[in-house]
Amino acid sequence: MDALIKQVKQLERIIADANKIVIVQADNPDADSLGSALALEHILGDLGKETFLYCGVDIPGYLRYLEGWDRVSPELPKTFDASIIVDASTLTLLEKLIQSGQKSWLASKPCIVIDHHETVDNPIDFAQLTIKQPNRASTGEQIYLLATDLGWKMSVKAQEYITASILGDTQGLSNQLTTAETYRIMANMIEAGVDRPTLEEERRELSKMPPIIFRYKAQLINHTEFSDDGQVAIVTVSQSEINQYSPLYNPGPLVQNDMLQTSGVRVAIVLKRYDDGKITAAIRCNPGAGVAAKLATHFGGGGHAFASGFKMHPTRTFEQVKEECLEQAKQLLADINSEQR
Repeated sequence: MDALIKQVKQLERIIADANKIVIVQADNPDADSLGSALALEHILGDLGKETFLYCGVDIPGYLRYLEGWDRVSPELPKTFDASIIVDASTLTLLEKLIQSGQKSWLASKPCIVIDHHETVDNPIDFAQLTIKQPNRASTGEQIYLLATDLGWKMSVKAQEYITASILGDTQGLSNQLTTAETYRIMANMIEAGVDRPTLEEERRELSKMPPIIFRYKAQLINHTEFSDDGQVAIVTVSQSEINQYSPLYNPGPLVQNDMLQTSGVRVAIVLKRYDDGKITAAIRCNPGAGVAAKLATHFGGGGHAFASGFKMHPTRTFEQVKEECLEQAKQLLADINSEQR
């Protein structure tokens, strides 16, 4: 607790000394990262700070129900005083920033990392301050508590974004990341004026898929394989599918909930196979099977127990990586079963 108090005071000093602050998301934006970034934009704006939103990739279509997504840019501003990286504490997820040569810009100024993922590889070594609390349901929840501790104003709009971030990482308050404190925070934000039903309706409306994506979802379901007596579901997305469908809908969110809703499935894995040899994975787990972080870390990635991912350029074949992924998932589930006996 003393260490967190020191971190909060250091955070306050860095923000006080900065006028223009860049808020950075990793290359795999989700509801938590975008909601956290937009919430900070409002909170820091109310403190009189000029903010700039960065992400190395386009914001996926399914997240564009969050007003302000179009303010996110793939280019850093030429001048700024400090940066805050949200929902990521690994350089592995900032590949676009590194490739563009802009990493040195962040490293030359005070950099703050706010994250809640319990396990990561290749940490951001140039960060002046890393605040990481794996017991938090989302980075948005952590920002809410930091702002409360510092007495920073949180407008209803800022709290709306935090609500979206929490709902995203807790799968609608349904997984084991959700704590009693998460419910208290949600109640506080609803009392403050956040309209959760409207927010949910906006999310559902924008999540509607065009007919071509509806048919592609059926294709993904048809190609899903089951391993370890049906406990692990896995599907592969090819480069041609990425090119054709990803601009309309991210294949991971498109199919993973259905994979997890299949009887007996505890872990759902979506592998993307690129022509240059790169492999990425999105890993999601059902309650009681929180192996995602450990599985991702084995391949140099990271995340939390129920949602994680990795990105790699292996020297082995795709099939070898896939088989190893399935074997690791099987072993991790067996370990959980042994602990629960």
